[in-house]
Amino acid sequence: MSLLRKKDVSVMMDQKSHSKLARHLSGFDLVLLGIGAIIGTGIFVLTGTGALYAGPALPVAFIISAIVCALAALCYAEFSSMIPVSGSVYTYTYATIGELVAWIIGWCLILEYGLASSAVATGWSGYFQSLLSGFGISLPTALTAAPGAVPGSETFFNLPAFLILMVITFLLSMGIKETKRVNNIMVLVKVAVVILFIVVGIWYVEPGNYAPFAPFGISGVLQASAIAFFAYLGFDAVTSAAEEVKDPGRNLPIGILGSLGIVTVLYVVVSAIMVGIVPFKQFEGVDSPVSLALKVAGQDWVAGFVDLGAIVGMTTVILVMTFGLVRLLFAMSRDGLLPKVFSDVNEKSHTPVKATWILGTTAGLIAGFVPLGTLAELINIGTLAAFSLISIAVIILRKTRPDLKRAFKVPLVPFLPILSVLACIMLMLNLQPFTWVAFFIWTGIGLAVYFLYGRTRSKLHQ
Repeated sequence: MSLLRKKDVSVMMDQKSHSKLARHLSGFDLVLLGIGAIIGTGIFVLTGTGALYAGPALPVAFIISAIVCALAALCYAEFSSMIPVSGSVYTYTYATIGELVAWIIGWCLILEYGLASSAVATGWSGYFQSLLSGFGISLPTALTAAPGAVPGSETFFNLPAFLILMVITFLLSMGIKETKRVNNIMVLVKVAVVILFIVVGIWYVEPGNYAPFAPFGISGVLQASAIAFFAYLGFDAVTSAAEEVKDPGRNLPIGILGSLGIVTVLYVVVSAIMVGIVPFKQFEGVDSPVSLALKVAGQDWVAGFVDLGAIVGMTTVILVMTFGLVRLLFAMSRDGLLPKVFSDVNEKSHTPVKATWILGTTAGLIAGFVPLGTLAELINIGTLAAFSLISIAVIILRKTRPDLKRAFKVPLVPFLPILSVLACIMLMLNLQPFTWVAFFIWTGIGLAVYFLYGRTRSKLHQ
């Protein structure tokens, strides 16, 4: 039964009250943090891939993914308002299901946040090199992409992807106040760029491009949803900032649900305009589908702004995902499941500086050596597993701890949480077999780390 030992909520709240992390984030900051985490590679890069599966029904694929995320978001909102502690769903699972399951889900979140930072940095690199080429600047081929990323080219290391992660790591190490200022400015810029695309592009939609609407049927739409799901990742990273939020019971639900709602509207409108301008088959092999749509419309000047917006947008995603990764390992280390270096807070910046540099450098090396396509599906399966468990945890804690104060409550429990689990499983079943194999290997490595290190060093064990 020691594998299912639970961490008492009162102990978690006591840890929060003695936390050295500075509280500087408002509800507005959290909404922008969520938007910063969500709008990035998913809309600027992967929409073209999704269109190849769903055809003109791409907006429907985005709506399905949004519903899956919304169900999980309600569960996140309840937990974050009730237990405003760093660690996201890892912490919530620790309080409801037990240590082993919490460890597994924490390990899955490491996969999500860590690989998401690397994957988005890879997409960022492509747009950045495109921007440089406009000024007649090009990098040596060997330093433009990971090995094997470009068939027929002798690429060795993605230098721009590595360097942007080093810049982000430096910014995060300075402190949460500096981080939120930079994030807020960049988020407002990229939202303005997305709105510019909508305002300009809507006049060039050809209704004939919407027929046939779903050329590959419902299976194609679901496959596109499994890919589009990547575009929504990040709203859960808002909960990682729980110990740095003013009035978390009120502001965390606002940040989670507000950012997800705004982004869903933008995604559906943008994807509808894209497939209305460009016949979906033309997106094959295209890394910048939004720019392509504008070039087809003859609006090259706007395409330049979109490229810039994509660079800024993906920068904020890397920022928030790396932030979430650092705070997750901070929580796991504070519980004794990982080495103490990850929970060591710098007295000046009130930030886990050592952990930030260790994790940022690791993510940078992964971005430098691993292609984007391999990373994206691995991130999705880890996140869907996390969403499933938090939905189950809501049902459990409603039964076992009805006395806990909940500033926000999921409606229709257990119906909506069960629906959330089923929706997550549906999307997981549409992922490639290789992704499942890699996920089980990653989980096996995590179990080995837990039994060889974490279990006996756990604070609950001691």
